[in-house]
Amino acid sequence: MKTVTDVSKLTGISVRTLHYYDEIGLCKPTAFSEAGYRLYDDKALEKLQQILYFKEFDLPLKEIRSIMENPGLDRKCLLKSQREMLLLKKQRLERIIDSINDILKGDNKMDFEVFNKDDIDRMYRSMEQNMTKEQKEIFIKEHGSMEAFEKHFKESAKSEKAQKNFAKVLEWYGDKENAMKAATNPDNSRIMEAYSKRYENVLHKLADKKGCDIHTFEVKEIIGELDFITKQLYQIKDAKAFMLETAELYKTNEAFQKASDKTYGPGATKFMGEAIEVFYEN
Repeated sequence: MKTVTDVSKLTGISVRTLHYYDEIGLCKPTAFSEAGYRLYDDKALEKLQQILYFKEFDLPLKEIRSIMENPGLDRKCLLKSQREMLLLKKQRLERIIDSINDILKGDNKMDFEVFNKDDIDRMYRSMEQNMTKEQKEIFIKEHGSMEAFEKHFKESAKSEKAQKNFAKVLEWYGDKENAMKAATNPDNSRIMEAYSKRYENVLHKLADKKGCDIHTFEVKEIIGELDFITKQLYQIKDAKAFMLETAELYKTNEAFQKASDKTYGPGATKFMGEAIEVFYEN
C-alpha cells in the first residue's frame, strides 16, 4: 500500500488533485490508515495510470469517469489505440524540435507547400481506400458527392491558406508520413474499422434508451462514450462541433430520420439528436 504522498511522488500528480479524484469518484483510495490517511494498492495505481493516458488526449474528467465505469470497455484494445496515438504525438513533437533546431542554425526554409501534386493524388487514393462508410457520408453531406469532395480535396492544395486547412483534414492520420503509409499499412484500416463498429454499437445503446429522460446520467454516460469514440475514430481533439452538427441532422432532416429509424427504431433518430444536443449544451 502507498500513501497519497507516495502516489503523488510516483506519478507527478499533486496531492490536492488525488484528493479531488477521490471526491468525484474517479479514482478512490483502496483503504484508509488508522490515522485516516488515504492508501492505494497496485490495482488503484493501474487505474490511475489509465486515467493519465486519457488525460494525454485532453479528455474532460467527466468523460474519463464515464469510460472507466463502463463494464463493456475493452481496455486492451483501447490501450493499443492510445499507444498508436501517443506515438504519433511523439513524432510530431520530434519534428517540431527538429524545425526549431534548423531555425537556430539559420537553416529555416519557409516552405508552405505541405503536399505537392503527386502527394495529393497519392494521399487521396490512400484516404478513399481506407475511409469507413461513416467517413464517406460526412464528406458527401458536406460536398454533395465523393467526386465533388475529390475535386475540393485536390484544389485545396494550391494556396498557403488552403494547405493549412487541408492539413487539418489529414490530422486523421497524424502527419504526412503516416498518411502516405495508410494505403500499405493494414493496421490503420483495422483500427478505424474497430472504432466504427464500437461507434455503431454505442448508437444502438443510445437508441435503446428512447423514452428515457435525456437529462439522466445513464443517457449522458452513453453520449460521453460516443464522444470519446468519435475523437478516436476521426482523430479530432474536440468532438463538440461535429456532434452538434450530427445532432442537428438527426433532429431536422426527415429523409435521414426515415432511413435511420429503419435501423434504430421509430423515433430513435430524433431522440438521439435531442440527447446529444442536451449533453453538449450543458
